Order: sequence, then C-alpha cells, then structure tokens
Amino acid sequence: MSTTAEAKALLRQGRVAEAEQLFDQILQGSPNNIEALNAVALASLRRADSRRSVELLDRAVALQPSDALSHYHLGRARSVAGDLSGALQSYATAVRLLPDFHVARLHYAETLDRAGDLERAPIHYLRALQDAQQQGHWLDPASTPRGLQPIVTRAVLLVHERRRAMCAQLMEPLQTKFGAAALERVNEAVRIHIREAAPNFPDPRQQPTFFYVPGLPAAPYLDRQLFPWIEAVEASTAAIRAELQRLLPSAEGRERVFGSAEFESVNLRGNAGPPSWNGYYFYRYGIRREDNCQACPATTAALAATPLCHIRHHAPEVLYSVFTAGTHLLPHRGVTNSRLVAHLPLLIPADCALRVGGELHAWQEGRIVVFDDTYEHEAWNRSSEIRVVLIFDIWNPHLSEAEQAAISLLVAAMGDFRELVDRG
Repeated sequence: MSTTAEAKALLRQGRVAEAEQLFDQILQGSPNNIEALNAVALASLRRADSRRSVELLDRAVALQPSDALSHYHLGRARSVAGDLSGALQSYATAVRLLPDFHVARLHYAETLDRAGDLERAPIHYLRALQDAQQQGHWLDPASTPRGLQPIVTRAVLLVHERRRAMCAQLMEPLQTKFGAAALERVNEAVRIHIREAAPNFPDPRQQPTFFYVPGLPAAPYLDRQLFPWIEAVEASTAAIRAELQRLLPSAEGRERVFGSAEFESVNLRGNAGPPSWNGYYFYRYGIRREDNCQACPATTAALAATPLCHIRHHAPEVLYSVFTAGTHLLPHRGVTNSRLVAHLPLLIPADCALRVGGELHAWQEGRIVVFDDTYEHEAWNRSSEIRVVLIFDIWNPHLSEAEQAAISLLVAAMGDFRELVDRG
C-alpha cells in the first residue's frame, strides 16, 4: 500500500506528476487523509480546477480545524476562484493559528491589498517581511522564490508608502506652525529612516540603531556647559542618595532591566557570581511610576528640573540603576541621537567604570556625566559591592523646541505602527 512518505519523497525528487498520482491513490483509499487532501487539492488548482480544490480543502479544514496549512491552501484556492472574502477568512485563520507563517501572511496582505484595504495590508506585509527576513528569506531576489517576487516587491513598496504618508501627515501641522526650515533636520531624519537617503555620520563611531537626526554635533560625552541645570541637580545628591539608601535594604519596587533571562544572558556577564542589573524606576517606557516618585520626593523634584525626553510609550527611562557585584553590561548601542543619557553616580565602589566610543569614564559620586549612547558603550562593576547611579534620558540640547515636538510625535506613531505589526 502506498504511503504519504513515498509520495512526499517523489515531490522532493521533483517527480511531481508521479507524486500527484500517488496522493490521488492514497486519497481514494483514505478519503480523510489530510496530507493527501492538500496535495490533490493543489494538483487540482494547478489544473485550473479551483472548484474541486475548494471542495477538498473544505473537507480538510472540517476534519482538522487547527491545521494552518490547510486553511492557507484553502485561501489560495478561494482566491483563484474569485472568492476574495472567503480567501481573506481562510488566510486570517491560517495566521491566527500560526502567527509566524510568513507565506500565508504575505498572501493575506496581498488579498487585503487587492480588496482595497490599504490600512491593514501594509501591516501584514511588513509582518510577513520581518518574519521571513529573520529566517534569511526575501532579503533579495536570490533569496525570494520567483513566484513570490512580484508580491514581495509590492509589499516593500506599500510599506514604504505607508511610512512616508504617516510621517508626512504628522509633520504637516508642525511645518505650518514652525515653518519648513525649522524642521529641515527632522525631515531629513525621516528620509533616512524610510531609506530614501543614506546617513552621513560625522563620527563613524556613532551608529544609532533606529532614528538618526543629522546635523547634531557628535561626541561620545557632552560638555557640561551645555546643561545649565546640571549643578542644581548635583547639589541634591545627598538627599537623593538618602532616599536610595532607605530603599536598598529591600528589593521591593525594583525590577529587572532586561525582561528575560535570555536577554540577560546575551547582554550581561559576571565575574563574582551571576550578574544582575535591576532598577527602581521613576519612568519606564515613558510611563511615570507614581508610587516610586512619591516615595522619593527629593529625587523627583531634582528630575523635574531636567529636560527629560518625553515620548509616549517610549521615553524617558529614569531609574536608580543597580549593578550587583561583578556585573558587566556588554557593549551595545542606543536607538537615537535625539536623546542623551545622563548618570548621577550615587554609590560608586572602586573598579567601576563606563566606556563610550572607546573612551573610558570613571564615575565620581555626585558628578553627572552625559553621553550619547548611540556610540558603542559598556559599563562594569568589578568590585564586591553594589554600584548605583541615577539614570535619566534627556533631550539632545542641540534640538529646538519644534524638533523635539516633531520627534515626539514621529517616534510615538512609529511605535504604534510597530505594535500593530507585532500583534499581526
């Protein structure tokens, strides 16, 4: 008796006609064989018999409703038959059952596109592209099957148009208010972000991972003279440290900076036991932690005097940053040069340091250092005690009010779009 394994072996050998014939025989003897139903349905589709293909695949999904592949194939059959509504339903079920099924999602997006749904189509196109490219597919014509190349090309184009239109819509009222000249650098940043222009870094060590604003002076560490508030905050060091020390005996209120053990294993090393980087947050992802702020009024008041970088659901990140003994944060880069990172050192034992752009900085308690984290940077605590600094994100002082407003809107909107893509 023929088996599906034999039929699939024929397919792998390129003996398609023989495989189809064998699957047809299997189906005659086992009419509920899911693999045979799919194979014979696809053979029918290649012979332009979409009606039989739909019938076979309707039976397959009725027999096994959780099989994403059957729903995907049914979507293709319904699409060929001209049933766009039915195809959309089948594709939607396939990607719900298997969210990283990028080929099914690509066809779902293409069908949404054909149906005129230009709101949802770019979201699913982008998710399909991202999922495929993470696996090394669809990076270029050589890694894209010939039959998919027109759809992938369309996907790239529509995603690009959606991003451009979104940014233009957000920028229009700001340009009316402030004038186009005031937003020239941000407009160029958008062109770089959507890959209509290439960045030209004045310092090649600076490499933002997400959003680069051209024309801002580049340096790993910023001159203290740029920050008129810095001495007033430093004057509050004793009161801020006292609030920290009241909290330290307990881990209550603190949380891991990296959200998973996997991220910790990639980014942290320890030379005196397991490394640990945790934080007592005043803002996280731009959301104010009211309880923590109320528990530390001196710290909160000092922070209010700084130009914190506020971007909805993104920034600032403000925390007492605690490295346990032996913790080393490995080299990494930040997302944008539009904001900077400030450290107010509070508890600094010996053999602790920060390196930004290859330049070493030894923290001094009570003396703020401001750096551009789009330069590769790392930090370590090689002592046997904890190290604590107050970290807070601030706007790059070379940005105007108009540029800050524009970047806040743009980055928040980009985040909203990415969240839609991630949800699929």
